[in-house]
Amino acid sequence: MPTIRQLPVSLVNKIAAGEVIERPASVVKEMLENSIDAGATHVELSVEGGGIELIRISDNGCGISPEQLHLAVAPHATSKLQSSDDLFDVRTLGFRGEALASIAEISHLSIRSRTADSDSGYELVVKGGEKEPIKPCSAPVGTTLEVRHLFFNTPVRRKFMKTSQTEMGHVVEAFTRIALAFPHVHMTLMNNDRVVHDLVPTERWSERIRAFFGDEIADSLIAIDQKDDRVGIRGYVSDPSVSRGNNRMQYLFLNGRYIRDRSLQHALGEAYRGLLMVGRMPVCFLHVDVDPKTVDVNVHPTKVEVRFEDSGAIYSRLLHSLRTKFLNSDLVARVRAPSSPVVVPTLEDASFPIKTTHHVSSDSDLLNWAKSNQSITAATPGLANALGGGIPDFRPFPGSSLPNGIPIATRALSPSDDPFYTPPAFQSGSQAAMNVSPNIGIPGSAQAWSPDSPIALLDADEDDSGSQSVAIAPNKRLDPSHDIDGTHKQVGFQIHNRYLVTQDAEGMVVVDQHALHERILYEQIKNKVLSKSLDKQRLLVPEPVTLSPAEAAAAVESRETLSEIGIELEPFGGDTVLITAYPAILAKMGRAEMLRQVLEPLMAGGKNVDARNLLDEIMNMMACKAAVKAGDKLTPEEITSLLEQREHYQDTHHCPHGRPTALFFSREQLDKMFKRI
Repeated sequence: MPTIRQLPVSLVNKIAAGEVIERPASVVKEMLENSIDAGATHVELSVEGGGIELIRISDNGCGISPEQLHLAVAPHATSKLQSSDDLFDVRTLGFRGEALASIAEISHLSIRSRTADSDSGYELVVKGGEKEPIKPCSAPVGTTLEVRHLFFNTPVRRKFMKTSQTEMGHVVEAFTRIALAFPHVHMTLMNNDRVVHDLVPTERWSERIRAFFGDEIADSLIAIDQKDDRVGIRGYVSDPSVSRGNNRMQYLFLNGRYIRDRSLQHALGEAYRGLLMVGRMPVCFLHVDVDPKTVDVNVHPTKVEVRFEDSGAIYSRLLHSLRTKFLNSDLVARVRAPSSPVVVPTLEDASFPIKTTHHVSSDSDLLNWAKSNQSITAATPGLANALGGGIPDFRPFPGSSLPNGIPIATRALSPSDDPFYTPPAFQSGSQAAMNVSPNIGIPGSAQAWSPDSPIALLDADEDDSGSQSVAIAPNKRLDPSHDIDGTHKQVGFQIHNRYLVTQDAEGMVVVDQHALHERILYEQIKNKVLSKSLDKQRLLVPEPVTLSPAEAAAAVESRETLSEIGIELEPFGGDTVLITAYPAILAKMGRAEMLRQVLEPLMAGGKNVDARNLLDEIMNMMACKAAVKAGDKLTPEEITSLLEQREHYQDTHHCPHGRPTALFFSREQLDKMFKRI
């Protein structure tokens, strides 16, 4: 019969080290948390060899008295818990009392510390769990810990360490989490005697975020600050234009402690539903403040996972806070001007007479240019590619120059650079090739583009690069027109049969016609589904559709869900069903094709599919199928009506799949590109 024996302290500490100390970054985390709990306002971290060779942390905290130094490395010894009741009201980052004991067991550890009421510091050295006598030493107030030769006596764990560069990456992440959570603490990180971060204290959390992640993230932040009597949510989330392919940029802090929580991450995803494309994840930096008595932080040795007393309330608060903020925020994608654009002098720079006809690119603000009552020429090569790729690559437009050769306009990529470019079929004296389109069913009053409209076609030519251009002249006025009752009407025109160009009070807006129409249709469908008033077309003679066995089973089992979106059917024996009604918005689709496409998300969802998610996905599909496509020519009436409806629905800055519906160029950006400022 096996004999039960009590394990020696050394072995207990090694076992604890196996749970707590996974890699050098684990040591960094535990030691930084101790510094913060000690009240430090300045913490310095130095690392060599990715942390395997050396980890040194110095702080100006309260320090450790010499008579308690030996307890600092004893197992289950801590100053952060006084009784068992404190375990359910944890207000510090650490409380287990295992970290230093575990670290001392698998490394060469030295602790130099001095309290404010002591004339000198004291040092304790521990090598592989073996303590040396405590000695006086010179030291400032605070504590300095040095960990050398990590895992020297646990070769199996050391064998699994990665390269020093990889381990340093984990160390930086551990440092980042603490530094983000406590921006009022001056924190410094050095790698092999090189300063990586020197973060001065700040009251503005966004500045510390900027120090770590740069201008792209910092400039996209949307402030969140909402609380009730149970939960507080404060911090920042990113504009949907900035996202990542994973959730590593989601920093959640619970009462100052970095945590990972699937429920809160799911709430984030739900808040961004329809704002991000599939596979993209939001960026966030959020503090969640709750009563410590309502959360259990003793779930995992690393304290990264926690358990909430009422996780539903926190989930709802986070989701509601973000959605409310988004509904009250301008989320239109904004294009940044290049930092050093290849641009040219403006008209004001010329000191000689200028001809009455000049060239400008179609990505400039035609409406503002025409206000000057000068004839202008517009060319359209490459705009689709330039806008689709983000920041346009602006270059001088061939032939667009003053008499002395100074160019006066810029253009985007050349036709040879643009796989989507097809020369517009402009004809002299005709409208700008945008007056023929299918009827897309958008209600609205007419605002035709004709020789009597604000912009009229004068002439067309071709420059020496093969790019077609068209001369356009302003008429009496170019301001947005108004109805008789004085209401505002948006003026726009179509390019490449896929983008609509318009303006607002602050600049130029380029709209993706399919994405915008898709969002509008989705909102219309959703409102009608929720009010159970979606238009249905009933068939005098039901149409039989033969499906696969799996499709037929899904169709029959989901008749109630299908009815909500306007599809009514009945089983007809075998794998055949009868369609008796279908949504009027999909009248142009074949009914058999329509049914099969609707059944795809039903079948992909499995047995435990979420009804709301499923219905949302089907409505997305319906809107996408019914929306005007890229390549469809729109009439002026349809253009005007589509642009006007942007103001009538929520979230029209993104299509249901998360793609932006429009890109915004501010007047200041345009002026910078044209060297006006």
